[in-house]
Amino acid sequence: MRDNKKIYFASDFHLGVPTYEKSRAREDKIVTWLIQISKDASDIYLVGDIFDFWFEYKTVVPKGYVRLLGRLAQITDSGVKVHVFTGNHDMWMFDYLSTEVGVKMYREPITVNHSDKVFYIGHGDGLGPGDHGYKFIKKVFSNKMCQWLFARIHPNFGIGLANYWSKKSRISTGNTEDDYLGDDKEFLTQFCKEYIKTKPIDYFVFGHRHLPIDKKISDTSTYINLGDWIKYDTYAVFDGEKLDLKTWGTE
Repeated sequence: MRDNKKIYFASDFHLGVPTYEKSRAREDKIVTWLIQISKDASDIYLVGDIFDFWFEYKTVVPKGYVRLLGRLAQITDSGVKVHVFTGNHDMWMFDYLSTEVGVKMYREPITVNHSDKVFYIGHGDGLGPGDHGYKFIKKVFSNKMCQWLFARIHPNFGIGLANYWSKKSRISTGNTEDDYLGDDKEFLTQFCKEYIKTKPIDYFVFGHRHLPIDKKISDTSTYINLGDWIKYDTYAVFDGEKLDLKTWGTE
């Protein structure tokens, strides 16, 4: 990695919930973090669910989040590469962030090399065994016809309805993210173990799970779950040699 630059990873900001005030406070915290890390970053990966809900109409996007979007635009203008993955809450991001903010968008997991380390990066939703109900819903939401039909709804009603159900979904999860369920019940752990049987990966980096996880999958492979910024304020940083999971504000 050039000039001692670092690579940063974060996910699951879920901006927009549970209230405007709490979301704004979280946005301010995230922007402060971005200002700090952009000083020595070569790449920043935001691995899904930046927003608790996002839908881009042809000429309309959800209001708000201008501090985050403005800061990301400044960062990309400075030459730092920002990579944004869609998550299960904001899968209806299309070309607004890439056109106006300058980020690179991804809809599926990617494999990349940094300093001779192989990274498998994705939001994590729909990977591994089980969760068949969500996998079906994801196919519906990803369908071009369904997206076209939703876009026919006036934004005042469409975004309002989607925000309502999005908040209900977040509330319904309760505290299930607070405990590691064991290797045999953690879908992403199982996915990692199966994947390295066919391809060597040094680091799996996912979000979605909301629980910060740093787990050895094998002697040469590690699974990092980035946690969230609702409760944990966690992120990962790669210094060219190793990937560490950190908590913002504790350094």
